[in-house]
Parts: sequence; C-alpha cells; structure tokens
Amino acid sequence: MNLLLLLPALLLMGLVFVWPMLRYGWLSFHADSVLTGLNPVPNGGANWVRLLDDQRFWQDTLQTTRFAGVSVGLELLLALAIALLLDQRWRGRGMVRALALLPWALPTTMMALGWRWIFNTPYGPIERLTQMLGLGPLNLLSTPMWTWLVTVLADVWKTTPFIALLLLAGLQTIPEDLYSAFRLEGGRPVQALTSITLPLLMPYVLIALLFRGAQAFGVFDLIQVLTGGGPAGSTESVALYAYLSAMRFLDFGYSATAMLAGFLLLSLTMLILAMLLRLSGLIKPVQP
Repeated sequence: MNLLLLLPALLLMGLVFVWPMLRYGWLSFHADSVLTGLNPVPNGGANWVRLLDDQRFWQDTLQTTRFAGVSVGLELLLALAIALLLDQRWRGRGMVRALALLPWALPTTMMALGWRWIFNTPYGPIERLTQMLGLGPLNLLSTPMWTWLVTVLADVWKTTPFIALLLLAGLQTIPEDLYSAFRLEGGRPVQALTSITLPLLMPYVLIALLFRGAQAFGVFDLIQVLTGGGPAGSTESVALYAYLSAMRFLDFGYSATAMLAGFLLLSLTMLILAMLLRLSGLIKPVQP
C-alpha cells in the first residue's frame, strides 16, 4: 500500500531524473557532433578518455568547487544569524520574515540581470559612485578575481534566505523549557547557543549543507546571465561548460560526458561527506 502511494512520485522522478541520466550515460559512449551529422555513433569510450585529459574541464571543476564551498559557507553563517534574529519576539517580525524571502523568491535570471546592471561599466551605480568619488572606473566584471567575488555575492544574496528559513524551522522545534531551565541554572546566552541551540539545530544545518552544496555545484543560470563564464573562463562552471559544448560546439556526446562526470563527482563528494559526518556522530543511523 505504501509503495502504491509513492508510485506517482517515483514515476515523476524516473521521468525527470532517471531517464535523462540513463540517456546521458548512453550518449557518453557515442560521438554525436557535426562531424557525425548529429547522429550518435559508438566511439568505444573515447569521450571519457578525452575528458581525463581535458584541462578546461578540471579547471572548471576546481572553480565550481571553490565557488560552492565559499558561497555555501557564507550562506550558513549569515543564515544562522538571520534565523536567530527572526526567532526572537519583536514588533514587525512577521513583515520582516516575509521581506527576507524576497531574494529567494525572485527568478535567478532576473536577479542576475540586476546584479550585472549594478556592476556595469560605465553605467552601473557602483561605477557611477566611484567616479563621483574620483576613484575612476573599477571594471569589476572585467577582472577575474573581482568577477568571481561578484558571483559569490550574488549567490549568497539569492539563497541565504532559503537556508535561514530551514534553520528558523529548526529553531521553532527547540522547546523553550530547555532555555528556561538553563537560565535557572545560571547559564548565559552564549552558553545556551553553544550547548542547546547549535547541537539541536545540527540536523537542519546538515540538510542545508548537503542540499545547497549540491545546488551550488550545479550552478548554471546565475553564471550564464551574470558573466557568461568570463572573463577568460575564470567563472565558468561544469554545467556551463557542458552547455557550451552542446549548444555552441554541437558536440552532444562530449557534453553528456562532461555533465555525467560532474554528477558522479558531486555524488561521490556528497557520499564521502555524509560518511564523515556519520563517523563523527553528527548523523545518526535511522532506527527501525
């Protein structure tokens, strides 16, 4: 009976996830490009051999990993502070909670266009302000390091509310009696945070970490709209590289290989992280 209830969800997952991944796996062992007339031709795994020697793919993998690690780390810190603030009782809290969700509710493409205009040279407000101060043009979207920081800033601004919402839900599950008893014992607020709040909130932090880590590693639309992977490929992600291989170079076989390799690397990383967290005791096995 339980399986019958889950059947619609399983069918949907199979349609939107399992079938495309199987298709990618099959296509990764075929040459499908303009050289083959856009017809899949078996090539005996040549795509995988090419991938192992593709410096651009491995560079994009490192860039994507760095982007995901820095952005998710900043999001967790900011989201924890925001969730703790929104968990307190003060006038106007409900309106602030609703407004805090606006960045997350905005479409990523619209948000990326807004950030690209903000840092535009010479018409963006940041550049106009620096010119008024006599600092000259900064060209933030033309310098690799500054461009990378802008992408991190945009991602943090966009997705921090989502993590804050998860952590706020976790804070709502902590009984107030624990804090009352802790205060009666002479405990201080900082001690309550480290002894009660953070340990009980850890499952929600781990859910946010795993979910956002996977989402950040698969970043595509933000990079595509904001920087297009530039300058000089300094912000190009694995997903964007696979997209460009298919849509710009019409190499669908190699694009499927790059996308599947990125998915396998991400799955392996998440599996190792989950095993380390379980060994450390932060994740406990489910009891039957």
